[in-house]
Amino acid sequence: MEQRRTGTQTEKTGPKSQSMLNGAAILALSMILVKIIGMVYKLPLVLLYGAEGKGFFTNAFELYTPIYAIAITGLPIAVSRMVSERTARCRYNDVRTIYKVTRKLFLWVGLAGLAAMLLLAWPYANYICTGGLRSLPAIFAIAPAIFFCCAMSIHRGYYEGLRNMIPTAVSQVIEALCKMILGIALAILCMRMGTHEFETKGTVFGMAATADNFESLIYPWAAAASIIGITAGTVLGYIYLVFYHRAKGDGITKEMLINAPPSEDAKKLMRELGMIAIPVVLSSAVLTITNFIDNIQVNWLIKRAIEKYPEVIERIYGSTFNSPLRARPVAEIDKAPFIRGLYATVMDFRSLIPTIVTSLGVSALPAISAAWAVGHKENVQKTINSVMRIALVVSLPAGFGLAVLSKEILTLFYEADVPGIAQHTAPILFLFGLSTALMSISGPITSILQGIGRTDVPVKSIAVGAVVKIVSNFILVGNPEINIQGAPYSTILCYVAIVAVNLIVLLRVTKVRVRVMSVLIKPLLCAGLSAAAAWAGKGLILRLPFIAGMSAKLQLLAMIAAAMAAAVVVYAVTMLLCRAFTKDDLEMLPKGEKIAEKLDKIGLLG
Repeated sequence: MEQRRTGTQTEKTGPKSQSMLNGAAILALSMILVKIIGMVYKLPLVLLYGAEGKGFFTNAFELYTPIYAIAITGLPIAVSRMVSERTARCRYNDVRTIYKVTRKLFLWVGLAGLAAMLLLAWPYANYICTGGLRSLPAIFAIAPAIFFCCAMSIHRGYYEGLRNMIPTAVSQVIEALCKMILGIALAILCMRMGTHEFETKGTVFGMAATADNFESLIYPWAAAASIIGITAGTVLGYIYLVFYHRAKGDGITKEMLINAPPSEDAKKLMRELGMIAIPVVLSSAVLTITNFIDNIQVNWLIKRAIEKYPEVIERIYGSTFNSPLRARPVAEIDKAPFIRGLYATVMDFRSLIPTIVTSLGVSALPAISAAWAVGHKENVQKTINSVMRIALVVSLPAGFGLAVLSKEILTLFYEADVPGIAQHTAPILFLFGLSTALMSISGPITSILQGIGRTDVPVKSIAVGAVVKIVSNFILVGNPEINIQGAPYSTILCYVAIVAVNLIVLLRVTKVRVRVMSVLIKPLLCAGLSAAAAWAGKGLILRLPFIAGMSAKLQLLAMIAAAMAAAVVVYAVTMLLCRAFTKDDLEMLPKGEKIAEKLDKIGLLG
């Protein structure tokens, strides 16, 4: 193993670790798999229990998410930063002590989060949810996941600090597979049991039912059944991490521990952990409270519009509520969950790219922390520019493509089972597609600020964004003529405020000069051309004689495939011609070094 000398002491450089971009590639690959699995999981659920059931599913997550974020977000980030900083200084005894003390924390934090979910379930369901107390089964089903997610977060933060992203990646895939397999199976079982009971006894899970409302009685329980798969996934993910640590360890040898300085006092490390974690928790709390208030606002404004402006709601959604393609019209008590469910289906696509790009920030945090801790300004400059460039190289074309294909994607996945959904949701997805890059870059910039110790900045920027979002909601969503269509505008304005504040402070503190041409201009120009190619591709494919004779669903598939193929080819070619790719970018790909070497010889690398 390579050594370095500091003073009179010879120290190990540390356990084997991945580079920032390799770690990001591992996490990105796992997130792509997780998102694909998630889509396979969620799409059948909408087909099983429609937008109404999706509304109950979403209600549970709207309580779960803020408690999850407050209970869990700060610890793994603090652990990752402390571990990466001490690994850079070869203080391995500190690293081991950090792991030991944080493991004890998970029990109490996890139990506190579980208790908060259970205590808040009834008032939240009764006073806030669009479905009222019918949302309780789904909330209770997801509550235990808080405990096990907290347990997993300590292991993930520890290994991320050591720049080993494999445990995080594998545990995420295990979670996703379990929720897909078990969640879908339980939802199908619940729908069949409820339907069979109604057909044989005239009741649904012991409740009297009629032909008009028996499905409404099944939906809350089917949503809860599908969520049990999520909770089970967190249990299996935690079990995997425990066994991984016992089998593989952390790469720190006895020799490293002997040569390293003695560990600092555990209480001192705990105080430092708190000083790092608390601002992160505060920023997460502000963001999640903002989202929580946003959800309350949207739910209340939807219910208010249905009660006070029924004629407006009927004019906007009437053709969907009463579509002849539906087995039966949407029941009056299900209209609010239905509209909420429409918006939730778009959110599944909206978060796809930003979630994947977030892996870049997770991988960058230990790298930037280590470079900042030892004063490597050149590495800080390189890391920040690399993170921002890769985030935009990925998110700009993906977001523009999502915008161009918004109607086709939603029609393909949902229109047959939720008639009229594309009419209401395609404009929302179009807006989110255009703003995907903005939302994607927010996470990595926040991670970099946390890595250089400015955990206070995201708190302030999110507070500014919160005010913008809440005010925008009242103005836009509060207008019954705009209704749920106003929600994406307030979300985009919120992210504009957050990214602007964070980026200004980051550049001022680090004194980093962003290479605007390679980071923004080239990817933006090439992404715009790829979007134009996608738009042309989906139109031209329909002019082919053999396509015109296909079924509507096959035509949609052909349009999406043609658009994606045209976009990918145009983006790749224009990026090469502009010399927008760098060697670091391509090394993230399989056999990327060989590809980079060949392109460099012909002058196509930047």
